[in-house]
Amino acid sequence: MLHDLTALEQGDAVRNGDVSPLELVEHYAARADEVGAFITTTHDLAREHARTLTEAGRPTDAGPLWGVPTGIKDLHPTAGVRTTFGSAAYDDFVPEESDGLVLTVEAAGMPSLGKTSTPEFGSPCYTEPDVAPPAVTPWDISRTAGGSSGGAAAAVAAGLLPVAPGSDGGGSIRIPASCCGLVGLKPSRGRISGAPRYGDPVGLATPGTLARTVRDAAALLDVLAGRRVGDPFWAPPPTAPFLDACDREPGRLRVARFIAPVIADVDVHPSSVTAWENASRLLEQLGHDVEDVPVPIPPEAVADFETCWAVLTALSPAPPGREDRLRPLTRWLSARGHAVSGPEFGLAIGSLRQHAGRALAALAAYDVVLTPTLARPPALVGELRDDADPARDFANQKAFTPWTSAWNVTGMPAISLPLHWTDDGLPVGVMLAARPAEEELLLSLAAQVESAVPWVDRRPPGRWA
Repeated sequence: MLHDLTALEQGDAVRNGDVSPLELVEHYAARADEVGAFITTTHDLAREHARTLTEAGRPTDAGPLWGVPTGIKDLHPTAGVRTTFGSAAYDDFVPEESDGLVLTVEAAGMPSLGKTSTPEFGSPCYTEPDVAPPAVTPWDISRTAGGSSGGAAAAVAAGLLPVAPGSDGGGSIRIPASCCGLVGLKPSRGRISGAPRYGDPVGLATPGTLARTVRDAAALLDVLAGRRVGDPFWAPPPTAPFLDACDREPGRLRVARFIAPVIADVDVHPSSVTAWENASRLLEQLGHDVEDVPVPIPPEAVADFETCWAVLTALSPAPPGREDRLRPLTRWLSARGHAVSGPEFGLAIGSLRQHAGRALAALAAYDVVLTPTLARPPALVGELRDDADPARDFANQKAFTPWTSAWNVTGMPAISLPLHWTDDGLPVGVMLAARPAEEELLLSLAAQVESAVPWVDRRPPGRWA
């Protein structure tokens, strides 16, 4: 089946004339969404785009994913397409303009089959919006796909999309990657432009990629990466396409590792410990030096991060008269954000940057850092959410994801790899992070690790065939 092929294999099939972009769109449009992947589908627009690509023919400078379908996370405004931001307060909002990521994907010749599901304003680490069914992992549909790029991850894992962009302000790509058995790459701060909205003055959030393989994730990063005029910060260009890095040996690397949670005092599930220990042994077998290090970010950084997170939530208000449609968690976080003064916000940003600087200095001697991705396997739908007690909801999320936000603070690229499965078949990710702007080294190592792991079919069993 076409959806059994990797995204790059599908791109090769288009290039060789074995399948057309329109045939790929029709194949995916016919597949049923049983995992809450999409808030809005755009099959007719995708068909129109694919017909245009088919009629025009493949450009000489087309990338390897030209003609391969994808989807757009519902946090990205898309001209003429309902964009809810995962919120009932925006359930009928239709933007007049698309943001830079949407335009980039369209220009790369990748038809979008719809808006992938996200929680309200992308804040929670689970995807249970009021405007759509919950996004679930196809490995066990009673369990969350994670968040906030849960719809994108569910779509790729269930074979509804070959590859998909996500976004990540505190783990929102790597969390669903772990829950869904995928590769999830958060690039360095500034690697992908946030134009034209530039909605995150703290610099925590960035778009990134979700895929079944490291090579697919790298190929989509090649599509998305780049600087636009007006960007407040940017990463230097790579020496070659990121896809090429997957074919290079990384050399012998120094790997720092720690497992103590960063943002919550929580017991780590045995499956996460096993995944981390197995990854450590594998890295040593591959010739790398693995060393235990102290947690590089101090506990006091958590309060600064929470201050910034609350203010960022407050910067996403409901349209006038629709405030009552916001979820309790959003209202609680927004109230916290509105209670922060301007100087307090500025001090919190400054403190976060100081914490980041010290962490980067502490890790400077190491090429990569290894931690678990999550503290436990995918949670049951509704298990983390607590509308009656938003503070407890927030605490539940921190306990589920005690490492991921550290690399948003430092701006380092980080990748979650599906290297372990529980005895009952749930995916468990491990996370590698590299120095800022060193995605090439990170992808080289990730590809080496992926190739060394005994192959596990990345498709959930049975119904997703």
